[in-house]
Amino acid sequence: MDCTYENAAAARGFTSICGVDEAGRGPLAGPVYAAAVILPPEFEIPGLNDSKKLSEKKRDQLFDVIRAQAVAYAVASVDERVIDEINILQATFLAMRKAVEALPVPADYAIIDGNRMPPLAIPGETLIKGDALSPSVAAASILAKVSRDRFLLELDARYPEYQFAKHKGYGTKLHYEMLAQYGPSPCHRRTFLKNLYR
Repeated sequence: MDCTYENAAAARGFTSICGVDEAGRGPLAGPVYAAAVILPPEFEIPGLNDSKKLSEKKRDQLFDVIRAQAVAYAVASVDERVIDEINILQATFLAMRKAVEALPVPADYAIIDGNRMPPLAIPGETLIKGDALSPSVAAASILAKVSRDRFLLELDARYPEYQFAKHKGYGTKLHYEMLAQYGPSPCHRRTFLKNLYR
């Protein structure tokens, strides 16, 4: 994966370019996560790709490599209560903004995965399939995904009956079966369950 988009931003005078991506927009439970990552110029991490295309083992390996070698990174989350209050799109934007603002080295430009721009204090661009086209977005994708998956393991320990470790909160057959048996837990997104619980 080359740095075409990062280089284009650098050519326009930006010096601290972060990639931003989210994890967990679709699940029925738990927070939505976002990460922001600034990589060194022309930096390559072998195997870096969209987190969804990598095995869990590979994501875990790259998680450590990215954190060790990035110029800066930050991970943020917005929980299910806020998701229910402001909707998932706005909660995702909030998580992205929190991640960018938490970077220990301030970014001056952001490349956002997707086609919707969150309200940021810095300029940026959206990039559809950015996690497969931009190294910094791919890195953010991995940090967000691994961070969220690890949090879901904590939820699994707290609410073992829902088997979050297996489905990570997504609307799988198993998850719906557990919901039918036990009803929603405190970490479920009520607005995502409106068809089940009227």
